[in-house]
Order: sequence, then structure tokens, then C-alpha cells
Amino acid sequence: MQSIKIWIGTLFGAGLLPYGPGTWGSLFTLPLIYFSAILFPVYGLYALLLITVLLSLWSTDANVQKFGDDPGQFVMDESAGQTVVFLAAGFHQTGSDLLILLAGFLLFRMFDIMKPLGIKAVEKMRGKFGILADDLLAGLYALICLELLIHFVPGLG
Repeated sequence: MQSIKIWIGTLFGAGLLPYGPGTWGSLFTLPLIYFSAILFPVYGLYALLLITVLLSLWSTDANVQKFGDDPGQFVMDESAGQTVVFLAAGFHQTGSDLLILLAGFLLFRMFDIMKPLGIKAVEKMRGKFGILADDLLAGLYALICLELLIHFVPGLG
């Protein structure tokens, strides 16, 4: 069971890739986000968020035990945070969908890496909830910025 938790927590090995495992985890989540939104427009992203949050909480302990506190290899929390970014964005199988995905990805990675606006403080929470909470907050800030971009940048939305 531990190896399954590690495999899931690393997003099927994405977190084991070299150079920026959080970026790989976020990037590998984008197709899941896109197809969840297209195939199940009303509830797909909310279902994906629930699944990634639950999988993150379920698999955290095994990954912490194997890799150490808040390990970089554990990227299921990035997957949950990246999903938050797109909860309000609509996808319509158009050329702008790729721009929205790219903008949301870049915004999330910026907030997740720089940790402004209280994200750093949330990250200091102990345990699995702290590991997850900073990514969810980074996702929320990126969601707000993405919605502003969609609203104010012609052709993006």
C-alpha cells in the first residue's frame, strides 16, 4: 500500500523527474483539468479538485516518510492547487483554451514558488494540511488573477 501511496503522491512519477518537480506535477495536471472541464462541464473540475485533495491527504504520510518533510517529490498537492486555478474558467475547445491553460499554469507556479500574501505563513502549518493548504491558497490567488486577465485581456476568454 505504501508504494501505491508514493506512486499517487508523486503523480505517477511526475514528482520524480529532475529539475522542478512541482512544475512537472502542475504541468501534468493540465490535461486532466482540460478534459475534466470539457467532458463534464458542470462539475468536472470540482470533482477533480475533490479527488486531488483526497488523494493528497491520503498519500502524504507515505511520501513524507520516504522523502522527508514537505518533500519536493510529492506533487499531488500541486495538482490540487493547479486545479483550483481553473474552477471559474470556461473551456470551449477553442484556441484561447491553450492560452487560458498557459496563463493559469504560469500564475499558479508564480504564486507557488514566490509564496506571497500569506502563502508562506500557511505553508508553515504542520502536517498534511499545511503541505496542501499553501498550494490551495496559491491556486486561489492565481484563480483571481486569471479571472481578471480573462475579463480585461481581449481574446483570452
